[in-house]
Amino acid sequence: MIDHNDDLINEPDPQRLIFGLRDTGYNVRTAAADIIDNSIAAKADKINVLITLKTDGKKLVYFADNGTGMTAAGIHRAMRYGAPERDNPESLGKFGLGLKTASSSVCLRFSLISRNNETEQLSKLTWDLDHVAKERKWEMLRDPVTKDEQEIFEDLCGKHGTLVVWEKCDRILTKDYEPGGAKEQAAINRLAGSLAKHLSLVYHRFLDKNDPRENNLEIRINNEKVEPWNPFYPERSEQVLHEKKQKLIVELPDGSEEIATIRAWILPHRSDMTKEEEKEHARISNRAQGFYVYREGRLIQDGSWMDVFSAPEPHTSLLRIEFDFGHALDDAFRIDVKKSRILFHPDLEDGLKSLLQPIYREAGLRYRRKSRDHSNTQNIDHSSANKNIAETNNASTPKVSSVDPETQSAIISNNMGAKIKLKLAIQSNVSPDTIYVDAVETITSGELWQPAFRSAGDSGHVPAVLLNKHHDFYQKIYQRAAANGFAVDGMDLLLWAFAVAEQNNTNEELEPIFEDIRNEISNNLRKLLRNVPDPEPSELLANLDDE
Repeated sequence: MIDHNDDLINEPDPQRLIFGLRDTGYNVRTAAADIIDNSIAAKADKINVLITLKTDGKKLVYFADNGTGMTAAGIHRAMRYGAPERDNPESLGKFGLGLKTASSSVCLRFSLISRNNETEQLSKLTWDLDHVAKERKWEMLRDPVTKDEQEIFEDLCGKHGTLVVWEKCDRILTKDYEPGGAKEQAAINRLAGSLAKHLSLVYHRFLDKNDPRENNLEIRINNEKVEPWNPFYPERSEQVLHEKKQKLIVELPDGSEEIATIRAWILPHRSDMTKEEEKEHARISNRAQGFYVYREGRLIQDGSWMDVFSAPEPHTSLLRIEFDFGHALDDAFRIDVKKSRILFHPDLEDGLKSLLQPIYREAGLRYRRKSRDHSNTQNIDHSSANKNIAETNNASTPKVSSVDPETQSAIISNNMGAKIKLKLAIQSNVSPDTIYVDAVETITSGELWQPAFRSAGDSGHVPAVLLNKHHDFYQKIYQRAAANGFAVDGMDLLLWAFAVAEQNNTNEELEPIFEDIRNEISNNLRKLLRNVPDPEPSELLANLDDE
């Protein structure tokens, strides 16, 4: 009798699917981390990664751990696509796909070798994608354990543990080199260094023996120990979120509640660190700001604002948010197969934005203050404009006839008449290099510029313009233009001309009107430059190098 339900069984094509799963978004670093997750789940405290290059160009990668290991039946379950769920729900393994999809994203052949006690023989199973394609069925290989594999297992795993072997690594390097040559070996060395840097961040809580939150773990790559890198640099950073706000209660679809925790850190500004300290401990950059998301102590996402705030900006580069959750919130945060990304529910986004907005703003203010204090030590050369003005004798300028000794107001003659009294700064003992145009930090009104009169010795008082170093235009435009003398010269002459035009066409009645005009122009410039970032210290250094 024919079962008419047989046509409802629609198994996937082995070749199409097993090759298609290579492109699930892994790179070598995230793939290696997925293998290491399995070692941690197996209670390993020592993991060794060997990346080898043969003289003929063959590349092999070994992941060896001293965890609990597996029986032959356990290996068979682990190598199944969609392996059975682990008994421990806190395990870093989640979907039963990581070992397979991570491995096949890098290589065409991978093996699992293990035992759970020293009295057992090593068991081994292999997936070879070319074999699956040839046979057109989901068939593994039961090849014998090679001598090299036996020696590596005995040396690095010991009495029990697991060895994962990647062979036919066609995607381990992004460029083609002469097989087995010096350039290919250098590329392998760079890959090992890049992987070490990635793992030092992803597992820093496990690698740091002084961090009590996770079990201690040692990882070595090509015999080099991976040191932990804590992105929050707690030795120097300030934790700025109040303790009562560090717990977030997340309601699940079934009505139950789980807790996620959050901490906010503001790192020290570059100007407060040595270059070596910044490079080794802080690594400040636009990409490094934002959320650092941990699942069961393992970092799964770093350096993104995840739609809570806008794209990374320089003025928030000092702010890093530590976000922790456990396995019970996997579905709520829609964790992906690679365990490299989560998604916040829109309601949670709004809550996080409300909670973090004051901190986000404060981090920006601190960055700007420090950056501007630093940039103001890099003096812009205004001598060219001062020289040009001094050499121009036919400019129409007001004349100072005397100074009121009580109010220090200038009595001038200008286009409005003689003996016009103006409430302008009268300055003496001024350097000849800045007598006409000078950048100062004493303007507190928010104006970009202010007119002034300055003593020029025997020549009496001359009209001048004072530039506000704290104004956005000076910080964002002048500072960037510092290496271009013509640009600075042009802006200096323009603002001096504005200042002199005001002095030459005002009186006590018109003086507040001109002040209002200055205020409005300065405010409009500030608004126009609101979305223009302050220059990075590297830009200022580049300007100095160009001069």
